[in-house]
Amino acid sequence: MKKLEAPTNWRYERKFFISYADNHRVESAVKLHPAMFSELFHKRKVNNIYFDTYALTNFFKSVDGQSNRIKIRIRWYGDLFGEIKKPVLELKIKNGLLGGKLSYRLNMFKVDSELSDSVIRDVIESSDIPLEVKDMMRAQSMSLLNSYTRKYYQSLDRIYRITIDTNMKFIEVLPHFNKFSNELNDKVNTVMELKYDPPADDAARDITKHFPFRMTKSSKYVTGVEHILTTIY
Repeated sequence: MKKLEAPTNWRYERKFFISYADNHRVESAVKLHPAMFSELFHKRKVNNIYFDTYALTNFFKSVDGQSNRIKIRIRWYGDLFGEIKKPVLELKIKNGLLGGKLSYRLNMFKVDSELSDSVIRDVIESSDIPLEVKDMMRAQSMSLLNSYTRKYYQSLDRIYRITIDTNMKFIEVLPHFNKFSNELNDKVNTVMELKYDPPADDAARDITKHFPFRMTKSSKYVTGVEHILTTIY
């Protein structure tokens, strides 16, 4: 099988998992930062279907903290359920502290009770994406459905970007037909990410030191799968 192309858009993503902090406090910390962050877009709802092997290979690599790993998802914006008109398959590749992403536009499909692995495979096979990506996806199965509200900020010099994710929802998704009944709603915690290109890494400490929050490992995918495994076992 031909290897996947290498991403060209490598960047750092420094995460802050913030528990029991008022959203106003988090946003104020961003807006009052000396780097003069301002809102970049209107907030929007982000939705994802994550994929993994039946043995949850990608999940356990993330839990173990392996430096080289991949996260596979289909992403779209707006309503979580119904007809998905502009889905994008994203392969997030982690190489040490750097992350890169490959993105491929997919044909539309529906997220409803008929959603299944076979439906997604038909979408993948019929979409105009590289053959090596189709080959890779044949070994993957849906493992999690999630959504959250995201706000976007950018520093005055346009070097650093911040996203703030709230109202996180994690839903179990099954290989054959779905009732979406196993659900976790997290309205308490916030995930903030500082994102920047490699040349800006030397000055990144000056950005992070002004936040009253501590950087930590955080993965929405791991959080969601852990919830599912806990409820099953």
